[in-house]
Order: sequence, then C-alpha cells, then structure tokens
Amino acid sequence: MNLYDRYVMPLLIDACCGMKDIQKQRALLIPRAKGRVLEIGIGTGRNLGFYDASKLESLQGLDPADQMNPKAEQRARAAGLKVELLTLSAEEIPAPDASYDTVVCTFTLCTIPDPVKALREMRRVLKPGGELLFCEHGRSPEEPVQRWQDRLTPWWRPIAGGCHLNRDVKTMLRDGGFATREIESNYLKGPKPLVWVTRGVAIAA
Repeated sequence: MNLYDRYVMPLLIDACCGMKDIQKQRALLIPRAKGRVLEIGIGTGRNLGFYDASKLESLQGLDPADQMNPKAEQRARAAGLKVELLTLSAEEIPAPDASYDTVVCTFTLCTIPDPVKALREMRRVLKPGGELLFCEHGRSPEEPVQRWQDRLTPWWRPIAGGCHLNRDVKTMLRDGGFATREIESNYLKGPKPLVWVTRGVAIAA
C-alpha cells in the first residue's frame, strides 16, 4: 500500500463522507437498524453516532481498508457501542446464511469491485424478513450528467478509493436479489456528477 492510500485517502474520504448533507442522510436511515447488524464498508465509522444502541443485539463492521479502523474504533467508543471490525471484502461475507436482522450499506457500493456479488452476499446473510438499509450515490437520471460521470470516473477512482460515480444503484439492487420497500432519490448540494443519492430500505426479492 502506498503512502497516499494509507495516510491521505482516509482523511479525504472521511471529510467527504462527513459533509452536512450526507450526515443528514445517515440520520434518516441508521436509527432503523435493529437486532444483529452488519455494516458493509464501515470505513471510519461515520454511521456509528446514529445507531440506536437500545435496538442492537450486536454490531459488526466489514471493510477491507484496515487503515480506517482506528477512527472507527474511536467513534465507536464515543457512541458507547461495541463493534467487531472485520478487515474483509463484502464479496465473501464470513457468516452463515440468515445471520443478520439488518445489513447497513452507505456510500459503499461505489467502491466494491463486484457490487452485485456483494449484494447477493448481503441477501444471503439476511434473515427472512431482514432489511437492507442503503444510501448510495450513483448514476444520475440526466443524460448530460451521466456523460460527465462517465468521463470523470477513470480520473476520480484512483484518488477516491476506487469510487465509481456512474453505477446505477437501483439496477444493482435488483440484480443483487433485492426488492425496494422504500426508496428516495435526489441531488444533494454539490457538483451534480458526485451527488445523486438514493436512500431506502430493501428486502430479499
């Protein structure tokens, strides 16, 4: 791992993921998590302050970037949460079928090498009736913005931890075996190619 990926990228991602509008999206979604919870792409732990600890039986966070762990551990302590951190990719979740009541995935599908495979794994480890809570940025419905997303992604990806600006969130969810129970999409404040966000709740189709 080079110096940029170990020291600079975590600071950049943490700053971007901590913007006010993004934090508002987290606040609308994360308190719904309950039971045995798995968070995919826990990163620096930006979601941790929004969990309702009274609803949780256990919380595990999965992320291949171990350089993010110290900040996540710090935020877990500040939130009074006990979190088990797993330094692994989401394409192979180390859990039996039907292990979790809730899977949380926020601003993560953009970076996973095979997001559909990861979603199928999330579906596999959810209990019957379990919920996927998701909030992701992705492909805009406007063609001019899509063109910019396609142009920018090859330049953006190396500096932003593999982030793709042009992935279609709804299509990935469908291909991963999920049906949306609730869904809302809109632009947040900022450059349009970066801020088309889709938030909602999905269950196994």
